[in-house]
Amino acid sequence: MKTSELAAFLGAECVQPEYDDKEIAGGYTSDLLSDAMGHAVDEGVLITVQAHKNTVAVATLKDLAAVIICGGRPVPDDMIQAARNERIAVFVTPENQFTVSGKLYPLLTKTGG
Repeated sequence: MKTSELAAFLGAECVQPEYDDKEIAGGYTSDLLSDAMGHAVDEGVLITVQAHKNTVAVATLKDLAAVIICGGRPVPDDMIQAARNERIAVFVTPENQFTVSGKLYPLLTKTGG
């Protein structure tokens, strides 16, 4: 699955559309950024409720394709700008992390992620 397919697949809103369209290597779900920094899959997606620019810093370190913000949380402008600068997609969904992870898990494990 490519980054550009996430919004339609999840029914999510892309709030930062200026990104590099990558093949997604896997996913990681965490609200603890140090945990995500240590365990997220390079070129994967981070599924979280942490909607702030430090989340983008972790995404940059892990070369993530996207961050998916769950629970319909508002995404601040400084996070969107940081993600735009790093060319990382940001999606927002009203669904919780469990639901989003469950939707993506079977799809991303088929590609080895």
